[in-house]
Amino acid sequence: MQLKQYIGNKTFYKTALTVAMPIMLQNFITNLVSMLDNLMVGALGTEQMSGVSIVNQLIFVFNLAIFGAMGGVGIFTAQFFGRKDYDGVRYTLRCKLYAATLIFAVGLVVLLAVPEPLISLFLHDENNTGSVALTMGFARDYLGVILLGLAPFAFSQAFAATLRETGDTFTPMITGVVAVAVNCAFNWLLIFGHWGFPQMGVKGAAVATVLSRYVEFAIITGYAFAKRRRFPYMRGLFRGFSVPREVLSAVLKKGTPLLCNEILWSAGMSTLSVAYSLHGLSVVAAASISSTVTNLFYIAFLSLGVSIGILSGNLLGAGKHEEAVDTVKKMIAFSVFVSVVMGAVLFAFGGEIPKLYKTSAESRELAAYFIRVCACISPLVAFSNASYFTLRSGGKTLVTSLFDCGTLWVFYVPVAFGLYYLFHLPIRAVFPIVQAIELLKVIVGYVLVKKRVWVKTII
Repeated sequence: MQLKQYIGNKTFYKTALTVAMPIMLQNFITNLVSMLDNLMVGALGTEQMSGVSIVNQLIFVFNLAIFGAMGGVGIFTAQFFGRKDYDGVRYTLRCKLYAATLIFAVGLVVLLAVPEPLISLFLHDENNTGSVALTMGFARDYLGVILLGLAPFAFSQAFAATLRETGDTFTPMITGVVAVAVNCAFNWLLIFGHWGFPQMGVKGAAVATVLSRYVEFAIITGYAFAKRRRFPYMRGLFRGFSVPREVLSAVLKKGTPLLCNEILWSAGMSTLSVAYSLHGLSVVAAASISSTVTNLFYIAFLSLGVSIGILSGNLLGAGKHEEAVDTVKKMIAFSVFVSVVMGAVLFAFGGEIPKLYKTSAESRELAAYFIRVCACISPLVAFSNASYFTLRSGGKTLVTSLFDCGTLWVFYVPVAFGLYYLFHLPIRAVFPIVQAIELLKVIVGYVLVKKRVWVKTII
């Protein structure tokens, strides 16, 4: 095995980083602000933080459904753009808007119909470290407001995803930066009541998030329409609402498995959180802190994974199969290298961040422990993430569903519940065992990528 085949030249890394850096920067700022939000809500108390965290788990399912729909259609967007078929890009954008409308309607109905039963799934307080009733109250307060931001989020993602898939990663980045700045500023003003604003607590956090969603929607759509000359597919977008049958059929065939995967995966992750919550409310707060901190450090290599999907999708659409294979090899190697560096930094310094939170001492200690475990498995996450986007770029959505969602429901979730109910293990033993299952995804991903099952032009 020659090492050179996994290392690119300066031009390669310049191209890769041109796509990846705006995504990285946007995600970094988003996650940094998310951590600041977490700190501000955490300053109110463990119950407030747990309530917000639980609702965010529910909204997480909605968000991932949107991302799944956009990603499923986006496979075609990237390949149409690679072939310079702007009519095809326009049709896929319409598909995204239809999907966003449907998911928004379903999500709103579900969250309005059965909020308390869903929230109750996460409320377990074996160690008497917090009040279940108080947590439920804060969760309902937060949910009641946050629902107002579902629609603008759904539709803004349709435009943002299309811009990224057609080579403009800078605009979504700037839009995201402005949105998170608005979110952070109004969190500070409305949670604590600074500068004459009302002191709203967790409701203030929700209002700030909703405001940021509308700002994001206004900027991204306004820019896309204002720059119609730069984006030919925006011309005549709403002159008609039709999508050719062959395009719609192909999108549904390839996109539906990916949409189902994202819904089931996000639901699986929330179910995994339920399994962790069996160990007490302190674990809910600790998991919220650790995931926020870990995501901040995971951004670099996770963004490279997204870039793999965009670059390989464009090359596959243009019929450059061998160039796509070469690009994927080098990008995966680069992603894993970055993950090793970031994992080392996370292990060394990430455990100090929970000390900034004003939650219970037990929650802070557990969060630091979770962070160090996640630091150790970061190279595994990087490889499996890169494999996922590689397979997806070639339209292997059913395979990616089994690879991603199948392992979650067949292994992660049953193991987490089994270790609690059957073996009565403490969370400090359960968490690393569950996280180590990522190795299985690495093995499967390696085999599938090496077999080149994804090397296919689908348009």
